Parts: sequence; structure tokens; C-alpha cells
Amino acid sequence: MIRGVHHVALSTPDLDRLTSFYCDNFQFEVVYRNEWTQNPVIDRLVGLEGSAARTAMLSAGNTHIEIFEYSEPKGAEAGTDRPVCDHGYTHFCLEVEDIEAEYERLLSGGMRFHCSPVATSDSGSLLATYGRDPDGNVIELIEIQDPESSIRLDGSQ
Repeated sequence: MIRGVHHVALSTPDLDRLTSFYCDNFQFEVVYRNEWTQNPVIDRLVGLEGSAARTAMLSAGNTHIEIFEYSEPKGAEAGTDRPVCDHGYTHFCLEVEDIEAEYERLLSGGMRFHCSPVATSDSGSLLATYGRDPDGNVIELIEIQDPESSIRLDGSQ
């Protein structure tokens, strides 16, 4: 039985910078840090040979983000403007209250957005915007204005 999503994982060339970004701008807290070198169990798990990395697990509410900085093997740059239509990870979404205020706060903190918040339903019950972290990963902000919406975090209808 699937209980839900535990975390989203990101790979970065700068663990400290990306950890600070999420803690400073989204009030995530570091739950734990870890690192490994030459660990055959982890190599088998992640499908790499001779891997070495530092990691941090961040938590805010019911959301976790795990960030990896691999020193071996070196990862390929993904580019900070990878289109969301490319295959693979496209974005993760954070539910917020007062999306306009969050948009302005994050914009003034240096986050790049595709657009200001827009209504994503005819009724205007959902407002959303996409922005990017310093590595170009897309973060959606959503405000659910209709408590009867079918997109509730607790899964109720």
C-alpha cells in the first residue's frame, strides 16, 4: 500500500547554496546531513560505480527535499532554463496561502518566475505560478482558494 510521497530529490553542484536557498526562502529546516565515499551498497542502490556525495534532507510541513552534491562521478550540467516539456523531472509544487504575497517575497529575494500568479481554472479557485531555484529546478506555487477543490493535500474529495 502506498502511503504517499516522502520526498523529492535534487542533484546540485553546490549543496550549501541550494540548502540555504530552500531554508531561507521556504522555511525548510535541515533534518539531517550525510556523506559517503566508496560505499558498494549505495553504489548498487543509485546505479553508479565509485560514487561519493554529500547530502542534506530538508523538511517543511509534510514536504521533504533531499539534496545531493556528487563529487564522484561528476554530474552533467542540466542548464538553468531546461524547458518543463523535456522528459524527466518537471517540477514540484508547494501549496501556499496568499500566493501574491509569496510571489512578491520570493521575487524580491531573487527567485526567477515564468509569470505572475494566474488562475488555472475557469472558476478562479486555483492560482498558480512557476519559478526556478538557483540551479533552474522548477517550483510551482499553488493557492487553492476553493476548499471543495479536488486537489487537496490531504487527499479528501
